[in-house]
Amino acid sequence: MEEIGVVVKTIGRLAKVSVDKPKGMCEHCTAGTCQVAKENPEMEALNFIGAREGQKVRVTFKPISYMKGSLIVYGLPVMALILGAIIGKQLALTSLKGYDPDSMSALFAFGAFAISFIIVKIWSSKADKKLEYKPIIEEILD
Repeated sequence: MEEIGVVVKTIGRLAKVSVDKPKGMCEHCTAGTCQVAKENPEMEALNFIGAREGQKVRVTFKPISYMKGSLIVYGLPVMALILGAIIGKQLALTSLKGYDPDSMSALFAFGAFAISFIIVKIWSSKADKKLEYKPIIEEILD
């Protein structure tokens, strides 16, 4: 995936890039590094080629990083919901005999689901600091 934008600010080997408008996978991005609410969203990208403020650049994202992030952000909560439901029902049938299995299933499912969001938030904060998840400025177009 790639985007075209203008370098707004450089900070060491990173650059803030203002993208004209979201397109492609950027519309559904889960990385959390973009500010899509703005008219011209900005993203933080690696600037190994030395682009300067005001230059038009091509920014690319590694597909494997995008897929890995999507799997964690979407897959983990779904798995937690399913496993929570199964564990809750089994506990109600074996250990907690006085409780309704369906209620316990729902309680454990939503509890695991909520905990998974906390885990995803922690992972996302750590991933934001890792260079492997950042987009890269590949080319200066000016």
